[in-house]
Amino acid sequence: MIEIKNVYKTFERKGQSIEALRGVSISIARGDIYGVIGYSGAGKSTLIRLVNALERPTSGEVLVEGQDLAGYNPAELRQAKKNIGMIFQHFNLLESKTVFDNIAIPLVLLKRSKQEIRERVTELLEFTGLGDKAHSYPKELSGGQKQRVGIARALASNPSILLCDEATSALDPQTTKSILELLQKINEEYNITIMIITHEMAVIQQICNKVAVMERGEIIEQGNVLDVFGSPHHPTTQSFVQTVIHNSVPQSVLHTLKAESGRRLFKLKFVGGAASEPIINSLIRRYEVDVNILFANMTEIQNTTLGNMILQMHGDHTVIDRAADFIVSQGVEITEVEA
Repeated sequence: MIEIKNVYKTFERKGQSIEALRGVSISIARGDIYGVIGYSGAGKSTLIRLVNALERPTSGEVLVEGQDLAGYNPAELRQAKKNIGMIFQHFNLLESKTVFDNIAIPLVLLKRSKQEIRERVTELLEFTGLGDKAHSYPKELSGGQKQRVGIARALASNPSILLCDEATSALDPQTTKSILELLQKINEEYNITIMIITHEMAVIQQICNKVAVMERGEIIEQGNVLDVFGSPHHPTTQSFVQTVIHNSVPQSVLHTLKAESGRRLFKLKFVGGAASEPIINSLIRRYEVDVNILFANMTEIQNTTLGNMILQMHGDHTVIDRAADFIVSQGVEITEVEA
């Protein structure tokens, strides 16, 4: 659906070269909700602007539906871009036009008939929950309603791809949740492939099935969301994941544990069915060890439960080793933590 292959992008500003993207490669399949996350300056917005040819790569390929956008002439590129909708952080609505007219803009530019415009806009007003706002002006709307207008406008020409550039970062948490639910509905009911740029891991957690993490113009980690959340490798990815999954031992606890001999600390990760099994209860019954659960939480990602637990075991060293082996045999990942 979307293939970005070894892309470099360099900007020339005031006699200096700024390398915004360095060897970026990602693959987005049809039907994906693909998230790209990174801190400011990571290159996220440059990357998404390549997909609808608002920017051109310095080198490398950007393929949409198997076609390299660089190979299109201006007329062909205009035709291809009709298939790509985009929504923005700051809505980009025309304040002098009504909600109806803002949504109709792409259809007017495509020279559709008045009846076709009326039918399509009315459908989108209902779909996005704006059925009673057709004659309102942007200044009369909340931030969430403005973004719904932006989404409806992006859908007007029936695109197969929807690009979202920080589409929820200007919204409060509750409104963000409702907008993400709308995007998920668009993906499911219209079968539209979505690419989301964000700096919020909670956005990735809620609706994305795949994610790429960017830093300084490079992809530092990518894969299925469950895999990346469950086993983040790069320190930047770990930092993002910890904003939604708190699985580290507080330093004050570690300091206390250093003074306790014979006690060992373990970090456990449960995925799927293992999270609902009484593994700790079985452990206590089977082995002569004292178990102290210091921390535990569960998170749902892509309809799969991801559990994290930090526990302390006290007892004979060999028995603790056998207890740890038992945990592994139950399909749970376990790592010993140095206090």
